[in-house]
Amino acid sequence: MASTDGVTRLERWAPTTLLCLLLISQVGLSVAHQVNTCEANGSVYYVGEWYFLDSDHCTQCECTSEGPACARTECTALPPACMHVSHYPTDCCPRCEKIGCEYRGEVYELGEHFQPSECEQCTCDIDGIARCLVADCAPPPCVNPVYEKGECCPRCKDGPNCYADATQRRVIPAGQYIWVDSCTKCRCHDGQDVGYWEGNRLAKCEKTKNCHTQEGQENS
Repeated sequence: MASTDGVTRLERWAPTTLLCLLLISQVGLSVAHQVNTCEANGSVYYVGEWYFLDSDHCTQCECTSEGPACARTECTALPPACMHVSHYPTDCCPRCEKIGCEYRGEVYELGEHFQPSECEQCTCDIDGIARCLVADCAPPPCVNPVYEKGECCPRCKDGPNCYADATQRRVIPAGQYIWVDSCTKCRCHDGQDVGYWEGNRLAKCEKTKNCHTQEGQENS
């Protein structure tokens, strides 16, 4: 009976023992497939460590128990007003070193107002484009305008005037009749009529009837 009982016990425990051995074997195989370190860039990294690949600075990896887990970095867009872009060897993405506007060889800050010439008013917009307004000067109401330094449009320093006749040798002031000789009086146009100063800069003259100009006589 003892022998029989011993055989019976052995037969009873045999399946359990085989199952335990099988489980231990599977755990060992699982552990064998896990890693504690990763090799890259000629270096050893431990589980949980992050690193970039020397061969591709845009790829970042994490050392895991299953091996390296890598992902590529997506570069963000540079600002539209970027004027100077640098790309360093150790960087994945380019860097914007300077933002602003460049206009006629000059650099301006974003939002800056500037006057590149007497007739231009410009602003450096946020998109890096310099936008300018150019002055539209009205025709001056005189025949001898002058341009002052720092000003865009010409000025009539002597006030409105015109030529007394087509010879353009004499200039008379506007606003009143001027006797250009003993029989002829002229008046500059007052400039109220549309388009007058754009082309017609001669005075309107009236000659006195039955008047004879005395030679060499001229009134002003």
